[in-house]
Amino acid sequence: MDGDFRSTFVREPGCLKHHPALVLNADYRPLSYYPLSLWPWQEAVKAAFLDRVDIVAEYDQTVRSPSMEIRIPSVVVLRDYVKPQKRVAFTRFNLFLRDEFTCQYCGTRGDLTFDHVVPRARGGVTSWENVVAACARCNLRKGSKSLRQAGMALRRPPRRPGAEELRNVGRKFPPGHVHETWIDFLYWDAELEA
Repeated sequence: MDGDFRSTFVREPGCLKHHPALVLNADYRPLSYYPLSLWPWQEAVKAAFLDRVDIVAEYDQTVRSPSMEIRIPSVVVLRDYVKPQKRVAFTRFNLFLRDEFTCQYCGTRGDLTFDHVVPRARGGVTSWENVVAACARCNLRKGSKSLRQAGMALRRPPRRPGAEELRNVGRKFPPGHVHETWIDFLYWDAELEA
């Protein structure tokens, strides 16, 4: 079966599935910036009904059941604080985020893959300290050679990022859609310019 099973079995007006709720931790910060912590409106309504969240802002649209009507939440705050993870998982996405979705050899964006700085064929390991984001062109050019043999240099040495560092990098990449009710909560902890 294609798609989300809820949209197959739940009768809903087409416009309502486009009303995600921004999810904030109990300290009023998003759980994550990139990807932005969003719930489908159905999950936000369910969490509000179960008293797991407080509704901070709402859309103009409403949903109805036989016994009640509720405005669709656009921003919800968790009642219980979720402690952010300190350890960052070594995933392709987090690697690209650490490197700001930029090739670490030529600086281009797009068509990214990853490259072992010390090639595995020469004993290099797959770790934060040895893998960087690279465009396909630079990856092919370097191949299984060392940086010196390939005549290439890194823009930044690879290293293990901290969770807070990765969250800060994620804030540089705003989502394609930001609802007006979210703006006050997305960048409120950013440093103000003097």
